[in-house]
Amino acid sequence: MDIPWLTLNSLDFPPTASALKEPNGLLAIGGDLSVDRLLAAYRQGIFPWYEEDQPILWWSPNPRCALRLDRLHVSRSLKRVLKSGRFTVTADSCFQQVIEECSGPRNYTSETWISPEMIEAYLALHHAGYAHSIEVWQDEELVGGLYGVALGRVFFGESMFSLETNASKVAFFALSQQLKKWGYTLIDCQVDNPHLRTLGAITISRELFLKQLKSALSSPSPN
Repeated sequence: MDIPWLTLNSLDFPPTASALKEPNGLLAIGGDLSVDRLLAAYRQGIFPWYEEDQPILWWSPNPRCALRLDRLHVSRSLKRVLKSGRFTVTADSCFQQVIEECSGPRNYTSETWISPEMIEAYLALHHAGYAHSIEVWQDEELVGGLYGVALGRVFFGESMFSLETNASKVAFFALSQQLKKWGYTLIDCQVDNPHLRTLGAITISRELFLKQLKSALSSPSPN
């Protein structure tokens, strides 16, 4: 099956139901990473994910990993960390530093999908008021954080990093608490991740995810 190529003069995407089963969720190729295109993609449950030597690849996997905020799980060990006062948390204080840390090499691989082009695109989303970061500090040093995109009452998580044990979980917990106060209902985690499963994320069908997404997008962002 041929994958549709997106053109620069249209923001239209093919139906998510037409995404490939293998590789799971590949929907379209090409286009650009403009603010308008990224917002159009997120509103349809589509996100970009590709490596530097590839064209832009757009995905809508089935099943989808997501977390309903009323099902957030906080383990005893995480509760102890939160009570310890080891970390302090801020929001949107250094978005660029967070995304650059997220783009760094991991223990299991030296590759990254967060290319300079992606960093530039999400910085533009941040300046437009849609992309946000959570920062975790220890002794005035940035040791963890995450970033993503907020639309309606849903937060689309993109990536997180941790330089100290549990720092990224603290960031996720802080984000979840603030989103719950604002009346958000859903965090999109995109692809199944054991780290996020410990916090309550589950996999659901694409159809159910898009139904929940539609409901979460029907209300304006309260923040």
